[in-house]
Amino acid sequence: KTFSTPHGCGGPGSGPVGVGKTLVDYLPVPRVIKTDKGFDWSYEHPDAIGRVRTFFGNFNVMVKAYAYIRTLGPEGLRRASEIAVLNANYIKAKLTPYYDLPYDRPCMHECVFNGLRQVRESGVHTTDIAKRLLDYGYHPPTIYFPMIAPEAIMIEPNETESIETLDAFCNAMIQIAAEARDNPELVKAAPLTTPVKRLDDVKAAREPDVCWKG
Repeated sequence: KTFSTPHGCGGPGSGPVGVGKTLVDYLPVPRVIKTDKGFDWSYEHPDAIGRVRTFFGNFNVMVKAYAYIRTLGPEGLRRASEIAVLNANYIKAKLTPYYDLPYDRPCMHECVFNGLRQVRESGVHTTDIAKRLLDYGYHPPTIYFPMIAPEAIMIEPNETESIETLDAFCNAMIQIAAEARDNPELVKAAPLTTPVKRLDDVKAAREPDVCWKG
């Protein structure tokens, strides 16, 4: 789906944006045109809005996507998609006894659970489950999205994960479900083993200072 490019936190995704004929005259310049000698830049568009920074997308992302496509080829891309879907449905089947499914049907490349069972039984929320995953050595999946699923946990394995990795992840999720039932305060206090504990989510969203200062 992403041609080897991660896209969390709003980037660094890149892709084409199409417009209708009524907007073509206003598109940025320069534009690529085909000539008798090959390709060239065209600036002859008087109604264009001018130059726009990175108008042609994130170059690094484009190169990686191109290399990914050329390396795998048509059959490889098909196989990668099939395995990604298979992996998501495998996780769905493994974790369904322990987490509620807002939509119980075959999924595509990602499966969505919710933490309503844990909230109802012990007051453990999806955030707590995600934080506890850090103690097991896993980067938490997307949580609280899609928003149509309360307490959502969206798990998106990719095509390169082995069955061993999927099983280990599922075992961690199953163990956390047991902890939420038997020792909820442990899960609510997570993470316990990371250098930084829980952050102020509101401040982090309003003041995203991601630069290190000595």
